[in-house]
Amino acid sequence: MVQACLNGSRSAVDDAGVPMSPRDLARSAAEAVAAGATSVHVHPRTPCGRESLSPRVVGPALEAIRARVPVPVGVTTGARAEPDPAARLDRVRSWTVLPDFASVNWHEAGAEEVAAELLARGVGMEAGIRSGTRGAERFAASPLGPGVLRILAEVTDPDPATAGASARSLLAQLGTAHGRPVLLHGEEGGTWPVLRLAVRLGLAIRVGLEDTLLLPDGRRAGSNARLVAEAVAERARFPYRAGRTGGGRR
Repeated sequence: MVQACLNGSRSAVDDAGVPMSPRDLARSAAEAVAAGATSVHVHPRTPCGRESLSPRVVGPALEAIRARVPVPVGVTTGARAEPDPAARLDRVRSWTVLPDFASVNWHEAGAEEVAAELLARGVGMEAGIRSGTRGAERFAASPLGPGVLRILAEVTDPDPATAGASARSLLAQLGTAHGRPVLLHGEEGGTWPVLRLAVRLGLAIRVGLEDTLLLPDGRRAGSNARLVAEAVAERARFPYRAGRTGGGRR
């Protein structure tokens, strides 16, 4: 599986290629899928560019993307979009257009409640486990673990020289992780070393302007499609074993 993460916390201030509006998200998603992405993850934005979990923001983004691509589409439920745990849960409950999956950051307050709501509504759930947090420990103790779609193992070490070791440490903390598939990814300078490790381990991968603005050679990517195309090429360069990487729709 190759997931395209289209925007995250970035904006056009970071790079002109970062999609923000539903129309631009849909265009970027279509280009990424044409380049080889089999799944799409987005952070829906208000017209003024703020991340939001409001159904009036999430719904139009999902509908626009689904009109252009046939692959599963997921959204964030992160605290950056709604800091208050109770309000975040209310937002998820109010969604009228449901994503195929949603990511839940397990180290954040209220993660269990949001995850339970997603599962109750039939939405696939990615358990976001970030390095440097207690996410892995909390997830290991969660009764919801066996029901998640996959683990989103997120390596926050931006140093290309150490990100691989940080990724292996995070995977060791996860252990069997309720037997769920794992998507392993890095960010900034750690993006490509972690992606190559994920390929060698037969894990699902993700890339996009949310994680990095640069190609492996240091040039600006300028688009999600170029990053995805390079990730697909990287995967072709490495032999890997078949892994339980998870799909999308449940």
